[in-house]
Amino acid sequence: MSSTPDTITAAIDQLWDYGQPAETEKRFRDLLATLEPASSSYLELLTQIARTQGLQRNFTEAHKTLDEVTAQLATQPVRVRLRYLLERGRTFNSSSQPAEARPLFLEAWEAAAAAGEDFYAVDAAHMLGIIEPPAEQLVWNEKALALAEKSPDPRAQRWQGSLYNNIGWTYQDLKQDEAALAIFQKALAWRTAQGQTSEIRIAKWCVARILRALNRVEEALAMQQALQQEFAASGDADGYVHEELGECLLLLQQPEQAQPHFAAAYALLAQDPWLVANEKPRLERLQTLGKVQI
Repeated sequence: MSSTPDTITAAIDQLWDYGQPAETEKRFRDLLATLEPASSSYLELLTQIARTQGLQRNFTEAHKTLDEVTAQLATQPVRVRLRYLLERGRTFNSSSQPAEARPLFLEAWEAAAAAGEDFYAVDAAHMLGIIEPPAEQLVWNEKALALAEKSPDPRAQRWQGSLYNNIGWTYQDLKQDEAALAIFQKALAWRTAQGQTSEIRIAKWCVARILRALNRVEEALAMQQALQQEFAASGDADGYVHEELGECLLLLQQPEQAQPHFAAAYALLAQDPWLVANEKPRLERLQTLGKVQI
């Protein structure tokens, strides 16, 4: 069983935009100003402000924000403690300190399971599925998925799409591309049933990416071209789609057609702070293949 989210939790869910952490932080701070300092709602919201700071790679500030919560934890509801553990762990993990993050996620998993807080238990298991080696990742993601699928909590159920995605990439890391394709196709079907436009596009991209890995390059190219058209129709562009278009065309011995896609991919993806910090060789390759002059 899982508890029903209260007013502050519902407000947090409504205000979150994970693609715009700076804007989300501003909205959270506006809400924070209306809450009583040191109340459980105030402290719960502070954990989410810390998450926005972590997503902006302001890790020192995120830890300082969480420090404000630490002294009050003993007297707070279990949900505040769970959110604190998860966000402290995420801050460590995002700043390349997974060893410090692991015990926090384990504690969150055990405490959430004991309290019947399915949403947070799934979150903890999914984070363990990110930081562990591939074989253990699969175990944790399958635990998380089993709980999300059987939980009566709608918030926990909504984890399913993300978990299918994570399991797919774990299979890919294990060089089990056929298994990865099957789970990505399941993810696409689930996202389609939910009618989530941006998530459907991500799921399609994942299917196409594994098709390329399976040397089904023409199929992969066709899916990425369709995605490019979808983005263009909405007045947008996606660097990952351009990257895959370039890779497919390169495999099909069409380097001249691939080059502008690599250039577009570099222009878009080089704006991502996480990629700049963690995927320098990848960006350098895009720059070279795109013939981008800096």
